[in-house]
Amino acid sequence: MARQRRRSLCLLITVWFLSDSVHVVRAQNRTGATTDPDEARALNSIFAAWRIPAPREWNISGELCSGVAMDDSVTIDDKAYNPLIKCDCTFNSSKICRITALKVYASEVVGPIPPQLWTLHYLTNLNLGQNVLTGSLPPAIGNLTRMQYMTFGINALSGPVPKEIGLLKDLRSLDVSYNDLSGSLPSWVNLPNLKLNLVANNFSLEGLDKSVLPGLSCLQKDFPCNRGKALYSEFSINCGGPPIRSVSGALFEREDEELGPASFVVSDVQRWAASSVGLFAGSSSNVYTATSQSQFINTLDSELFQSARLSASSLRYYGLGLENGGYTVTLQFAEIQILGSTSNTWRGLGRRRFDIYVQGRLVETDFDVRRTAGDSTVRAVQRVYKANVTENHLEIHLFWAGKGTCCIPIQGAYGPLISAVSAKSDFTPTVGNRPPSKGKNRTGTIVGVIVGVGLLSILAGVAIFIIRKRRKRYTDDEELLSMDVKPYTFTYSELKSATQDFDPSNKLGEGGFGPVYKGKLNDGRDVAAKLLSVGSRQGKGQFVAEIVAISAVQHRNLVKLYGCCYEGDHRLLVYEYLPNGSLDQALFGDKTLHLDCGYLAPEYAMRGHLSEKTDVYAFGVVALELVSGRPNSDENLEDEKRYLLEWAWNLHEKSREVELIDRELTEFNMEEVKRMIGIALLCTQTSHALRPPMSRVVAMLSGDVEVSDVTSKPGYLTDWRFDDTTSSSLSGFQTKETWASDSLSTSFVAPGSEISPGSADSKPMLGVKINEGR
Repeated sequence: MARQRRRSLCLLITVWFLSDSVHVVRAQNRTGATTDPDEARALNSIFAAWRIPAPREWNISGELCSGVAMDDSVTIDDKAYNPLIKCDCTFNSSKICRITALKVYASEVVGPIPPQLWTLHYLTNLNLGQNVLTGSLPPAIGNLTRMQYMTFGINALSGPVPKEIGLLKDLRSLDVSYNDLSGSLPSWVNLPNLKLNLVANNFSLEGLDKSVLPGLSCLQKDFPCNRGKALYSEFSINCGGPPIRSVSGALFEREDEELGPASFVVSDVQRWAASSVGLFAGSSSNVYTATSQSQFINTLDSELFQSARLSASSLRYYGLGLENGGYTVTLQFAEIQILGSTSNTWRGLGRRRFDIYVQGRLVETDFDVRRTAGDSTVRAVQRVYKANVTENHLEIHLFWAGKGTCCIPIQGAYGPLISAVSAKSDFTPTVGNRPPSKGKNRTGTIVGVIVGVGLLSILAGVAIFIIRKRRKRYTDDEELLSMDVKPYTFTYSELKSATQDFDPSNKLGEGGFGPVYKGKLNDGRDVAAKLLSVGSRQGKGQFVAEIVAISAVQHRNLVKLYGCCYEGDHRLLVYEYLPNGSLDQALFGDKTLHLDCGYLAPEYAMRGHLSEKTDVYAFGVVALELVSGRPNSDENLEDEKRYLLEWAWNLHEKSREVELIDRELTEFNMEEVKRMIGIALLCTQTSHALRPPMSRVVAMLSGDVEVSDVTSKPGYLTDWRFDDTTSSSLSGFQTKETWASDSLSTSFVAPGSEISPGSADSKPMLGVKINEGR
């Protein structure tokens, strides 16, 4: 009996070995064909430019179209192989192979797209998503006339979308989301069979027919719809299904649009939106929803789980126009596509796993709905998370990282799946949670006008001379009150009392726009009141406009602006008081505030262009100040050291960065310091497109990602002469560590280190100095 079992085992191993050998030989070269020489040279040039190797799984003995590149069982979206090409060897009597698909996904590729890519004319599928690609998409993209699916999402591409994409008659899906693309959209965007994802860019949508890509304006960079003007305090979505009223009375709005490989949808009243990216390669179905007639246990809302939204890669839901504050986010799931493992059939062998991010924070890794439900396919699963809304929008991101199975029980049974999404405020809302009513707004305007006219008439009867004298002031006040974002206004007497008549003992510091005083309001809050001098070069109109701009920008890492005082000639800004003082004082021990001298990026200083990369530049300057222990400019030093950034670059070119380190640092990790200097130089590149996003900066600081080489000195250091310094009333870098550094500040900050899709031991002295800043 034992001998028979051994014989059976040997036979099984032999059969497996022979079948695997046949599979390998078949995969290596099915026909004896070779890769087209021009395409081989082009692909090798592309990989050389991106500094990535061709994997041995499909580059066997130097033949590109071999191995898994020829294996029909391996699709282009198989996460086990990356980078990956697929080939077709039926050309020239089956002697020549053409490259038909290329994937270089999430591979830390940095720089422009090599021009050789546009010579691969037989490509039908191209995935370059989630890298750091820069530059623009050229007109030569129109050469890829066989293209069906293109993905450039989550990169740093800029410029317009080429009109030549309209030449790609077979194109079915295009994803360019989460880039810096701009300009107007070409006419081909309204082609009926084309799925597009254009969210999170900077497109100009003026003149675009609202029936074409409806809602796209709400999903551009910074989510402009209702930003700074909260309308809602909750939302509920029935993902992939019709509207449903839950037993608790909540209305789950319908979300049964045709969200395909690259598409988005915005609700009619701009309360929420959804965005999907990813193609179920190898699947004949274009349906990205699932349905079930099962009755689900452990829930009173069984109907809510009978539909679900699917995505092959990335699925995002957004809450729009939300009042800022804390929220409870509830996600509901039921596995209605893969059977339970106890079903005693191969259809129960599938495993679906994906990651969950809320507000850019990773909250679940390899989340498995069926396993969480105890291997049940009729048990509802609920996940509850806390989130903080600071800029009037909320993002929930479900992301497939390639875990689990791909094809059981059917091809395409993988990726995120969700039944319902809801979010509700943890505070008592001050908004009505209803879409705006134009009639109501008109009534309020009429009432305001009548009251204003009445008051002015009374005042005119008793003090016409005073009214004429102060007419300009009233006009400015009305301008402030008419803004969409109305900051809280303090009375001058209230702030005078809070600061004990601006007692010198309460003075925190002084800058070019006036002194800053500590005060305590009647409600017990400690504040920092910035008293702007009457002789400031900032006019009243500019003051009003910038107050409104600051009020609209809120983030947990930005100093909170409580309000302002604009009474007569008295102009004050009232900030949250931070007892730890400013970074400027911690570094230099000087109460003279240096404003934004040296921190402004070239594009903002010269052209007024402001983006999140403007603050990346400012971060680079501050990082150099942390390492060197000196300000960015010091007139007391010799010429070569006077300007910190110029001195740092000179030392870097001579490989003498160690001379930059603060002499007061007695202990530090040299590799860590060099890394920080390298990051600072990357952050201060002339072109904002060459600066890394803050998410990548965090990864480089923590050692998770290598610091890229800095190849050339910024042009502004060689072209400009630093004969004087200038300052601006609008700074690009004000955080909770630097709250007292300038007059007015608008900052853009990136999410924390656990971002939604991207070590040396530290010695104590440097770590103490940056206060755990990693």
